[in-house]
Amino acid sequence: MTQCDPQRFAGDCPSRVLFDQIADKWSMMVLAVLHPAPLRFNAIRRLLEGVTQKALTQCLRRLERNGLVARRVITTSPVAVEYEITPLGRTLQQPLKALYGWTYINLPEVERAREAFDRRNGK
Repeated sequence: MTQCDPQRFAGDCPSRVLFDQIADKWSMMVLAVLHPAPLRFNAIRRLLEGVTQKALTQCLRRLERNGLVARRVITTSPVAVEYEITPLGRTLQQPLKALYGWTYINLPEVERAREAFDRRNGK
């Protein structure tokens, strides 16, 4: 594994790729909706307004590849697929919950900053 300086986000640092994949908006939302219990693909899709089938498929594959989500084929008729957070994925719950909490608490201030920016820039 490549050694990386945590203060420098080098393009070839493996941690940067992982960070990009974890911090992706769909990844964070998928982990949030899977927190209570495993779900089938279409149930996840219904809970994530605006996600396309392609984007969700790619996201779930990245999460599975990184060991954060497990995929289980259910051999019923028709065949179904269920996704579940792995123990490694569960270690992200607290940091993601803190980030979501920060977002929720600070959203009014962020919106005021956006409005002030837009006014200054004629938008």
